[in-house]
Amino acid sequence: MAEQAQRVGLFVTCLVDLIRPSVGFAAVKLLERAGCRVEVPRAQTCCGQPAYNSGDRADTRAIAEQVIEAFAGFDYVVAPSGSCASMIKKHYPGLFADDPPLRAKAEDLAERTFELVSFLTDVLGVEAVESSFSGAVTYHDSCSGLRELGVEAQPRKLLNNLPGVEIREMEESNVCCGFGGTFCVKYPDISNKMVTNKADFVAASGAGTLLAGDLGCLMNMAGKLQRQGAAVQVRHVAEVLADMVDGPAIGEPGPGSGQDKSGSAA
Repeated sequence: MAEQAQRVGLFVTCLVDLIRPSVGFAAVKLLERAGCRVEVPRAQTCCGQPAYNSGDRADTRAIAEQVIEAFAGFDYVVAPSGSCASMIKKHYPGLFADDPPLRAKAEDLAERTFELVSFLTDVLGVEAVESSFSGAVTYHDSCSGLRELGVEAQPRKLLNNLPGVEIREMEESNVCCGFGGTFCVKYPDISNKMVTNKADFVAASGAGTLLAGDLGCLMNMAGKLQRQGAAVQVRHVAEVLADMVDGPAIGEPGPGSGQDKSGSAA
């Protein structure tokens, strides 16, 4: 008897849903190619991280309860974002320290939740994917994915196995880009300095494409690179791995690009 396909619930994330749906479609393509049966629960909303980072535990708990319910019954929950995945995996259980039944449900969800590329490589054992993308790329390690989930070697492994791709590591690839969700709003001057440094390192790498696994970071860096006039395309790593790079890059005007014709973030 053939082994039954893993039933995967895709946590789309707010930014992917509203700004860059192509990342969600790329995630579905990669998961289905790996043999998963993918579903996208309509009841899902935000992971709750903005409220959590702002100290609003009451609203975070309410959001988390909805997410727990929406993703009950799936073998795995996968997000194309280290930030959202780590919120569910690392912080949900602690929200319900005073409620053992809900804490048990949160812990169960946490055990089943993974960042997309980590899930493909670490859980499913994917060694390589098919993509016609070619060119020199540099990779930014997003804070939550790197520090809370250990996502670092996994995307580089899959990229290195694409025959047309050359990885050019930038200086301080593991340093924050300055976005940090509400951090860039609360500390704009510090945030701007951080993303300026990051954009300089990206340009100095000589790569024609900047990749990362979190859309918030990518939008932040794309905006700065565009304002500096750097000839660098910015894309989510899932788009490259899924061979879905026909549309505009992040920060470029066009349908689904997340920007209006003036080039400002939509």
